[in-house]
Amino acid sequence: MSLGSLQALIESVLEAVWLVDAEEQRILAVNRAAETLLGLPRERLIGQPVVNFAATSQDLFFWEDVAAGRGDSIYSETLVTRPDLSVVQVDRRVSRLCVDGSEPMLVVAMIDRSAQRQVEQELETIIAELRATLESTADGILVLDMEGGIRGYNHRFAELWDLPDVLLTRRDDAAVLAWLSQHVVDPEGYSERFSHIRRSPLLEAEDMLLLRSGRVLERVTLPQYARGRPIGRVFSFRDITQRLADEARLKLAASVFESSLDAIFVADHTLHLVAANPAFSRLTGFERSHIKGLPSERFLAEQAGSTSFSEVRAALIEHDYWQGELWARRSSGEAYPCLLSVVRIRGEEDQPDTFIGFFKDLTEAMAAKRRIEELAFTDALTGLPNRIMLRDRFEFAVRHAQRSRSGFAVMFIDLDRFKQINDSLGHAFGDRVLVEIADRLRIGLRAVDTASRLGGDEFVLVLSQVDAAGAEIAARRLLTDLAKPVVVDEMTFTLTASIGIAMYPDDGEDADELIKNADSAMYAVKERGRSDFRFYQRHMNVGLLSRMKLDQALRRALDADLLELHYQPKLGIADGRLVGVEALLRWCDDELGEVPPSRFIPIAEESGAIIPIGQWVLERAAAQAAAWAGRGWRVPVAVNLSAMQFNQSDFVESLGRLLERHALPGELLELELTESVLIADADDAMRRLHSLRELGLRLAIDDFGTGYSSLGYLKRFPIERLKIDRSFISDIPGNEEDEAIAVAIIELARALRLAVTAEGVETAAQKAFLARHGCTEMQGYLVAPALPADEVYARFSGRE
Repeated sequence: MSLGSLQALIESVLEAVWLVDAEEQRILAVNRAAETLLGLPRERLIGQPVVNFAATSQDLFFWEDVAAGRGDSIYSETLVTRPDLSVVQVDRRVSRLCVDGSEPMLVVAMIDRSAQRQVEQELETIIAELRATLESTADGILVLDMEGGIRGYNHRFAELWDLPDVLLTRRDDAAVLAWLSQHVVDPEGYSERFSHIRRSPLLEAEDMLLLRSGRVLERVTLPQYARGRPIGRVFSFRDITQRLADEARLKLAASVFESSLDAIFVADHTLHLVAANPAFSRLTGFERSHIKGLPSERFLAEQAGSTSFSEVRAALIEHDYWQGELWARRSSGEAYPCLLSVVRIRGEEDQPDTFIGFFKDLTEAMAAKRRIEELAFTDALTGLPNRIMLRDRFEFAVRHAQRSRSGFAVMFIDLDRFKQINDSLGHAFGDRVLVEIADRLRIGLRAVDTASRLGGDEFVLVLSQVDAAGAEIAARRLLTDLAKPVVVDEMTFTLTASIGIAMYPDDGEDADELIKNADSAMYAVKERGRSDFRFYQRHMNVGLLSRMKLDQALRRALDADLLELHYQPKLGIADGRLVGVEALLRWCDDELGEVPPSRFIPIAEESGAIIPIGQWVLERAAAQAAAWAGRGWRVPVAVNLSAMQFNQSDFVESLGRLLERHALPGELLELELTESVLIADADDAMRRLHSLRELGLRLAIDDFGTGYSSLGYLKRFPIERLKIDRSFISDIPGNEEDEAIAVAIIELARALRLAVTAEGVETAAQKAFLARHGCTEMQGYLVAPALPADEVYARFSGRE
């Protein structure tokens, strides 16, 4: 048979096969399995000496024995080296082959055993780890098969049952099981129970065994499963002798304090309760049957400023004794103050420690203490701080202001014509009114502020960390709150108040001076007609006076209908088509002249006037859009919204009524909101925006890029347009940073399928840049400034 025929023959063999020249021990032919085994093509294998693949010196001697003709068929386990120097473990058989009288050849057949050896090693490791785990457990473990034969046990099992050496050194299952039966106090009961367990392969049981040695063992038996079926049973044995003895002694001690009127408990070395007297149950609300085993900290309540259980434990470890006041918790969860004493009783020799605790309820004592403090520091009628506590709060506010180099405000509040209530309806009725007013003051202030009653209908407020502008806002809010109708005994009437304000340190550096100056400012309000507020005049801030004057003038202009709306057109960049107009507020005062929105809008937002102003703007813009639509000119009108206006609870409903009132389709009114308005409470904003979209309104984000956006929310907001703020347009082209921002906003809008409007476009170069980068709309002086409604119609009604 030729070498070619042999090659075809070995290709059909699954094993890796070499045909080797018996004399020179060089490879003559290999099959594909051999190529795979060694990671070399046969062209590089043929002609190689077989010793090139030997991994050990013993393998070199092996090939010498083969060359010497020692045996015609040799089987061995060995290692083969690959060209990358990795080693493969194989089973190898070398046989001599003579064909048709030709020179003998060696047939080397190899099977890769690497994976098998790895699995065997892993199994050996797992078995060793399981055995180590079994030996390291504190319980004695015995494992039986389904026929009751012993499959294994650990040394702890042998210790607990005092197995003799003769049973440990030889395999005798019957002798071991007999030893167990003979060394319990009740052999018959043990055997009967053991037989019952063997007959019930799925039974899970717990038993207590008393041995002749005096040990008490707790036995837990569980079925052992493999692939979903029981294959045997596992018994675990735990020595509970000492634990039972400890419990017996503790129960004996508990009988001593059973009749005590004090709440007493006994805990083990882990501070888990083992006994408590009836007084303890009455105090804590826990039934005695539920107390055993509960951790001591279960009865303590973690309160701010109160001693923690970890502190109690540390003191007991260090000093063996602790006593102090802390907060405890009843079974209902109610927290109450108590006096707790705990003593550590050290166990003898290797016995564990025991703890004895004594509880005393301090609820009544602390309630009495609080009542005394209330009478001393609070107003008996309203519960507000009195003069004594107010002085303490003043001192604290002064120290804090000095440290932080800030100021605070003092308000003196006097109810207008309150004497008439007392004179006509009686002092009892007046007292109920004062309680209502005190509640409104308390609710209207921050936690860091103080409201106190000096007496009668006079109140003093200390507002921490506010400047004059903040004090003004607070005063306006308080005037509004106090002016709400008061209902007492089905009688409804309205009160007003006069408020004087003094600022620390400008108007005084101590309580007496600040209260005196605030009182003077309050009387100035009385002299000018009541129901208002005034700052102390001597150190009046000129800027504040200017803002107050501007605010008052703005409110008068709103009441007198002296505000106007102008409309700035928005055109498509590509075709010059009118896509909408933006309503912009204008104000010309007889005394102040033209007042720019940048000056009066922030003041309106601070004082709260922005809400009625914003409602006026919406009303006029909707009316104008409806009037244009009636003339056949359907152009969307955009209106800017403030945060205060958008967050009004009835804002969506009021817009719905507005659209109905003017018979205006929702798509002709567009609302522009800033990023900060939307992100402040994104989830609430999302709900409002969807409600607005259901009305058909258009939604846009104004001044995009100047606030803080969340793109995650932005893609979910039902908006139609982004407006690039004019600050990014004014210096393009030419300013690389502004160019990059503008292009980024355009690309973002395109990705979100939104229209994008550039504000403040004033030059043809700006328009060309925006057009080149895909901006769709623009507004600004290049198109037209904001114009009166008639001029907008005249110039642009033909370009929609």
